[in-house]
Amino acid sequence: MRIVPFGAAREVTGSCHLLWAEGRKVLLDCGMFQGREEGKNHAPFGFEPKAVEAVVLTHAHLDHVGRLPKLFREGYQGPVYATQATFLLLRIILEDALKVMEEPFFDEGDVEQVFRHAHPMEYGAWLRLGDLTLSFGQAGHLPGSAFVVAQGEGKTLVYSGDLGNRQKTVLPDPSLPPKADLVLSEGTYGDRPHRSFAATVEEFLEILQQTLGQGGKVFIPSFAVERAQEILFLLYENGHLLPEAPIYLDSPMAERVLDLYPSLVRYFSEKVQAYFLSGKNPFRPKRLEVVESAEESKALSRQPGPMVIIAGSGMLTGGRILHHLKHGLSDPKNALVFVGYQPRGGLGAEIIARPQRIRLLGQDVPLRASVHTLGGFSGHAGQDELLDWLEGQPRIALVHGEEEALEKLASLLAPRGQEARLARFGEAIEV
Repeated sequence: MRIVPFGAAREVTGSCHLLWAEGRKVLLDCGMFQGREEGKNHAPFGFEPKAVEAVVLTHAHLDHVGRLPKLFREGYQGPVYATQATFLLLRIILEDALKVMEEPFFDEGDVEQVFRHAHPMEYGAWLRLGDLTLSFGQAGHLPGSAFVVAQGEGKTLVYSGDLGNRQKTVLPDPSLPPKADLVLSEGTYGDRPHRSFAATVEEFLEILQQTLGQGGKVFIPSFAVERAQEILFLLYENGHLLPEAPIYLDSPMAERVLDLYPSLVRYFSEKVQAYFLSGKNPFRPKRLEVVESAEESKALSRQPGPMVIIAGSGMLTGGRILHHLKHGLSDPKNALVFVGYQPRGGLGAEIIARPQRIRLLGQDVPLRASVHTLGGFSGHAGQDELLDWLEGQPRIALVHGEEEALEKLASLLAPRGQEARLARFGEAIEV
């Protein structure tokens, strides 16, 4: 048994790993490269798509599923296995990706191919491919997200996918994996633990109280899947502590996910399930308004505060949030709150550095609004959680992280008697 990374090796996008065992080839995730690496999406996979016998998806984020239509376009015709929640979210994510790609490398027909070959599979069920068996464990990262356990040739491999932040309340905590001969693990935050989630929520509420209390606007750039809904959940639970103000969800994609959530109740934490069982939707806070058209979105910039605006994109790489910031960052009454990862070299990182002016949509804008970074909202496990999840595993290969983060995590695993290495693109790792 061996595993070969064809993405997310010493970087955080493009997760795609080919498992060879019992004479079979199974692809674990098939993600899109994003940011500076997006040109790789047009390159060959590094393996023959027609030779793959099955695809297993851990969750629906684009960096784990975005090249799947391309795989079918290039000849793959086998089954795709994932949880039902992953398939439901997957359609939204792939259709949105097709709309916003500047240079598409798949089309609508390729997306439909994915769903014609979909085989839903739930936690604990075993998938048998000859003498190779695979199953899902709870990863706690998205509704329906999973880690994969593969057994064959007398060996056990665990692939983490993305592990969730166990401090948060919307999703279940990740389950612990079985003892394995090799764990292929993400290490996104291998270099640092997260701040306490309770302290993060407290700071978030203080920002809202102050900004809304002075008639300002709170701008929240957010990922459309999971993060936007989590912020809405917090506003639902804590609305009684905040000044009265409308909440605008200005993201068509986030709206589609929001509409889907009531059909995914069984994938949420017990706390969220209890709300739904009592007839309440905790993702729709009081005074929530969904912004449909681009014209309605632009009109918000002319309206006075107080208000909360949640809009994409989470990393400021495009989307409606840029228009709001162009018109709102010059007002010292307003606040910009980052609740997600801002990559080095991106617009978000530039704003966090607090220059006097910022270039937005071709215009120099004075930066007078307050700027806040709340890292505790991360959807990934922090360093301490990764170490706990990997406890007792003898051999670990690290993927899905910047090289410095992975090296730090490896340096902490070694003194515990655990052999840890950084995976390389295209290099086979024997299980």
